[in-house]
Amino acid sequence: MDRAQLAHFLRTRREALQPEDVGLPRGPRRRTGGLRREEVASLSGMSTDYYSRLEQQRGPRPSEQMLAALARGLRLSLAERDHLFQLGGHAAPHRTVRADHVNPGMMRILDRIQDTPAMVVNHLGETLAQTPPAVALLGDETRHTGLARSLHHRWYTDPDTRRLYPAETHATHS
Repeated sequence: MDRAQLAHFLRTRREALQPEDVGLPRGPRRRTGGLRREEVASLSGMSTDYYSRLEQQRGPRPSEQMLAALARGLRLSLAERDHLFQLGGHAAPHRTVRADHVNPGMMRILDRIQDTPAMVVNHLGETLAQTPPAVALLGDETRHTGLARSLHHRWYTDPDTRRLYPAETHATHS
């Protein structure tokens, strides 16, 4: 793990993002050109202290899960994500046929429509991201694991999934 390069990479990626890029308000008094550390930490689901230590070259070696969370929070491309893993001392994740990565452009769009129900779904029917109104309307579709991640699988195996649609449309959906 190269702490200096990891810290530099995190800082430059944080500074390159604007609050509007991730669906956050800019606010009237903002000294930081890009995102604040606490904003990145919140987007990544980690403590501000942990993120700050990584950026200040004082943090422990981040786990693969933490690096994946940072890649999502910083809206990294697949190449940037692979680079982040290498800087963090881990092998880049294998890219599988299952598309489980939402590209940065799509995340920016989703972040800007936070008042509208919207979801990003891959070709297998797996929900990758949802806006808060979509969660309120349909429930957290990202909570499923294994085969149940696929809406297509749930349609045939979970009666609750079918109840969302009128019975007369079940044949069409099937």
